[in-house]
Amino acid sequence: MATTKAPAGSSRRWAVLLFIGLAQLMIILDATVVNIALPSLQRDLGISDGDRQWVITAYTLAFGSLLLLGGRIADYTGRKRAFLIALLGFTVASALGGAANGFETLLIARALQGGFGALLGPAALSLLTVTFSEPKERAKAFGIWGGIAAAGGALGLLVGGALTEYLDWRWCLYVNIPIALVAAIGGQAVLTESRRPGGTRFDIPGVLLVTTGLVAIVYAAGRAEADGFDSAPVIGLLAAGAVLLAAFGYVESRVAQPLLPLRVIADRTRGGAYLAVGVVVIGMFGAFLFMTYYMQVVKGYSPVKTGAAFLPMTAAVLLAAGGLTARLLPRVPPRALIVPGMLISAGGMLWLLTLEPGTGYASGVLVAQVLCGFGAGMIMPVALNYATHGVAEGDSGVASATVNTAQQVGASIGIAVLNTIAAAATADHLASHGATPEVAGQAVVEGFATAGAWAAGIILLGALVVAFVMNTPRPEARPVPDGAEVPEPLLARS
Repeated sequence: MATTKAPAGSSRRWAVLLFIGLAQLMIILDATVVNIALPSLQRDLGISDGDRQWVITAYTLAFGSLLLLGGRIADYTGRKRAFLIALLGFTVASALGGAANGFETLLIARALQGGFGALLGPAALSLLTVTFSEPKERAKAFGIWGGIAAAGGALGLLVGGALTEYLDWRWCLYVNIPIALVAAIGGQAVLTESRRPGGTRFDIPGVLLVTTGLVAIVYAAGRAEADGFDSAPVIGLLAAGAVLLAAFGYVESRVAQPLLPLRVIADRTRGGAYLAVGVVVIGMFGAFLFMTYYMQVVKGYSPVKTGAAFLPMTAAVLLAAGGLTARLLPRVPPRALIVPGMLISAGGMLWLLTLEPGTGYASGVLVAQVLCGFGAGMIMPVALNYATHGVAEGDSGVASATVNTAQQVGASIGIAVLNTIAAAATADHLASHGATPEVAGQAVVEGFATAGAWAAGIILLGALVVAFVMNTPRPEARPVPDGAEVPEPLLARS
């Protein structure tokens, strides 16, 4: 059997993937690794129940609201430079958080992590975009990247449980330090600098409008967990956020060098990819939330046992992303993978309707995990790949930032909405059946099942929209007017 020689620089490209993949894993881990440690750090630092959510929200607020700015900084100042600065900043912020002796210091550290993450995420994805342009290699690279993005949250729960139980909650922050340093040292050695041509000019009105608009919406979603979506402050914040984002869209259509060129999101392929990512993380992070509480509160699992119980979800993600999606990605239209993946993920959320307090692991959360994980493994590599479809090299950072924003804001808002639905359903069940200990467990499960059904409905609606909008043909070839077929790269060369 004949063999083909790898193209020059092939090993260097895979080394690039290794180090920027480490950075991406760190970002995804940090979204969930602190969750299981939250009860321990709350006791240690004397944080009230009303304030504990800000340990998570401080990170998501900074991350979600600054991503577009981070993408533009990476485009203009250099993606390698932005990547290395962000890694070092993330390292310092993690060390500060791990050493925190009070609530305020921890909040500052988490906000700094989010801010540097908002620079790191777009820089890493845009570096991947400009490094891999050959279709088969690109499909494999984005299969790995998508697997990291989809499986990292579940791995974060496992790592967080083990570190909290066997060491201390502070190690959930300290663990970032060696990962970031290895990625920075390796990145310095193998990355090639790239940047947008021309002088550095920032759209300051756009920065202010989109940052304050996203902060208002994400902050409102965080408050809704305690106040409810019908409270005046939450409604006011959501309305203000919508107005600010509408004003941002108007400004971007008028300025010479916009923060987010509307051409980036107006493209049907990229728009479908952003929607798919935003919707699927609602199901993924909803599954993390509900299954974590189900296993720890209802079933009585320890933190490390809960983390280990999520391993099948990680395996399902990797199997779908590496074994199926990476092979089909260069051969089929993107919606042929994304839409079935969304349907499978919706099925996983609907499986929560079968849970009872006495349901066994194998017939309950295991099935839901495998379905959600396999669906996500079909969606994420494709959506992340096509998020920069046909975009000019100068816009690759902001296109990467947009898909990261869809992921972060979708997760924050989705968790808040689903948590509010679950809490209301639990309260209604307790009100109608009494507040006895026997009823309490069933009430919690009823809340999770109701929220899971809503999540499934959101994912199914998203699948219908993606099926209609994302009409991109298969990547190897495209029809031309005379009926012939000509080769077409998977994505535009950067």
